[in-house]
Amino acid sequence: MWIRRAFFSWLFPAAIVLPLWLFIGWGVFHASGFAFLWVLFVALPSVLVGEVVLGLLVRARPTVREERAVSWRDVIGFTVWHGLTIALGFFPKDAFGWLLTGTIVAFLGLFWSTLWQLWKDVSERGRTAFLVDGGTMRATAYPEPNEPVRERASQDGQVFVITETGPARDDRAAH
Repeated sequence: MWIRRAFFSWLFPAAIVLPLWLFIGWGVFHASGFAFLWVLFVALPSVLVGEVVLGLLVRARPTVREERAVSWRDVIGFTVWHGLTIALGFFPKDAFGWLLTGTIVAFLGLFWSTLWQLWKDVSERGRTAFLVDGGTMRATAYPEPNEPVRERASQDGQVFVITETGPARDDRAAH
């Protein structure tokens, strides 16, 4: 669990650290001037924006927010993508094209995996509404979409009418 929580905490700092590593790697490993232009105008913005987008998509999932930990699928995906990005920062002459291709493919795979996990998590949670009742939360399940609401109401035989009590709306606006 600590690994998943560490990745949860690492998502947004990685948006700064990884592009910075690509810039530092360019200087340390004496890459060409064209590599500098690539780093400055393509790599830095794309890694920064990509990491922020993925971080927001991951943190949008209800299970991630509850547990404050990413899924194991996220751990594997981010490990591969970040590992390839770090390797790309060494600017190896013979393997740069392969590393760049692998980094792009890893990002795209992680992006679609993250979207799929978000869709799955939200659709599973979409059947439950959380109602606040006096500071406590209780879950109420929605009826299945294929079950007609009138049939369910006639089977239950109960109707609840909720009326508001308290000051009128005009009185609340005056305070």
